[in-house]
Amino acid sequence: METTTRLRPVPPAPPARPGPPPPPAATRRRPVGAVDLTPRPGATPAPPGAYYAYAETPAETTTRLRPVKARSHVRTAAAAVCAVLGLGLIGGAVTGSWLTGDSAAEPHADSAYTVSRSVWHSVPVDTLFPRTLKGDGAGPGATDRRWTRVAVASDSGCAAGLDPLLVETLRPVGCERLLRATYTDATRSSVTTVGMVVTEAGAEGMSALSTRFTTQRLAARSDLMPRTYPVKGTVAAGFGERQRASWTVHVLTEVPVVVFSVSGFADGRTVAEPQPAAEAMSDGATTATAQAGLGHEAKGVADRVERTLRRTVTDLTETPE
Repeated sequence: METTTRLRPVPPAPPARPGPPPPPAATRRRPVGAVDLTPRPGATPAPPGAYYAYAETPAETTTRLRPVKARSHVRTAAAAVCAVLGLGLIGGAVTGSWLTGDSAAEPHADSAYTVSRSVWHSVPVDTLFPRTLKGDGAGPGATDRRWTRVAVASDSGCAAGLDPLLVETLRPVGCERLLRATYTDATRSSVTTVGMVVTEAGAEGMSALSTRFTTQRLAARSDLMPRTYPVKGTVAAGFGERQRASWTVHVLTEVPVVVFSVSGFADGRTVAEPQPAAEAMSDGATTATAQAGLGHEAKGVADRVERTLRRTVTDLTETPE
């Protein structure tokens, strides 16, 4: 008979010390790909051997992007129209600034009137009154003439170089400056003073003055004859008022200038009856002034100086390409 040792009873284990409560099931994060077999709260316990399978949840969830619709043909066409209209408005604004002379536009050429009023102090004297003037066909019978400059007067006011009545006649257009020079012909038998009155008037004023000179024949009046510019020690030393033989006065309208000239004999002889250049140059004229060709002298010198002025103003107002 076997005898066994009585086992000593083991006292019960002390109750476990309560620990921190487990986190709520909703806040626990399962490992990626893990399957949660814990029954949902309130669900009937599963029988032994059964299990629950849940769909796998991705580790990160992103919001589905709203699909972008294809660009509408109507919107594309509208955008193109707006672009064309915008370019048109910009182009129109630029063109308008050119036409209206806006400060941001290309600079335009100076007017002939503005340039002409500054030539007396901005252009060399040899340009306005060349040292020599060629008069091809300018003499009686279309003979050639050549004139050499004797002296140039200092620029001045009109009262210093014109008769009072001529100054009064020119008063409506004003007098900006008076320029004068004296020439002699190749034979040194005649002398001619030529001058330019730079006025203060605009195109309308110059046109009115030109019309008055034409309709009233003012250029043919001897009391409106220009004065001479005598120069001591030269061939023109004796060229005074009593030596005036022929003259011409021409009012220009494209520039604010009145061109004039007066001629006489270089030997200082007096002339009792001066003749306007137009009369002295007419066919059949038999006066001493006409026979000596002094009408041609006055007209020829004045024409060449006038042409030089026109050419100078044109060169200064042309826009370089």
